[in-house]
Amino acid sequence: MQSDKKILLTLDVEEFDLPAEYGINIPVEEQLTVGFKGLKALEPFLTKEGNHFTLFTTAYFAENFPADIKKLSDDHEIASHTYYHSRFELKHLVESKKKLESITREKLYGIRMPRMKNIPAGLISEAGYFYDSSINPTWIPGRYNNRSVPRKPFIENDLMRLPVSVTPHLRIPLFWLAFKNMPYSLFLRLVLRTLQRDRYILLYFHPWEFTDLSSYKIPTYIKRGSNQKLVEKFARLIRDLSNEGEFVRIKDFVKD
Repeated sequence: MQSDKKILLTLDVEEFDLPAEYGINIPVEEQLTVGFKGLKALEPFLTKEGNHFTLFTTAYFAENFPADIKKLSDDHEIASHTYYHSRFELKHLVESKKKLESITREKLYGIRMPRMKNIPAGLISEAGYFYDSSINPTWIPGRYNNRSVPRKPFIENDLMRLPVSVTPHLRIPLFWLAFKNMPYSLFLRLVLRTLQRDRYILLYFHPWEFTDLSSYKIPTYIKRGSNQKLVEKFARLIRDLSNEGEFVRIKDFVKD
């Protein structure tokens, strides 16, 4: 029996270029390897029957692992994360969509910009996308202040904007860093409260989080609890959420 509460669990499948934000440049081959190792670490969840996720994938990552992305598209939604995670040109809106469609042989509906970059809705719509999930409707110091943006889906220039979930009222972000750094019981309580209020929840993570990041000189709050420890925590979240609602792909959610 289908649940009236929907769980939109999303992954940003990308090159691990995050160290560059802290002045540490690693070879692109290593960036791809770390991202792919993370994807393989999540394989038990991606192959479990009933789990339907949305994978926002850079075209560059997909070019390097086309067979894996094609296989994942059988059960999950592949959406665009533009062409490269480290650099962006407007032409990448169309080019990434075309490349991912050629690999998956399926129509792409959605996009999420790397680092939630703000791109005018009209440009995204003109590139052929139906929805955009590039808004975190909260305040992240040094990143963005989106407290005035609606928490729930809204239409802008013929494009559906689908913000990631934050709690009602205080708009506490329920993104990957909250999952890593909050006590699990608190994070789950906030997620379930938001799910009960909104009847859906939209969460996002990165596969590279689930690898061993201990050797990288990046902030502790980013690499804390990575590797197998985070995989086990993620398994607990999947288990707990499966009792509360139905895992659905964003493209199916927005069609309803």
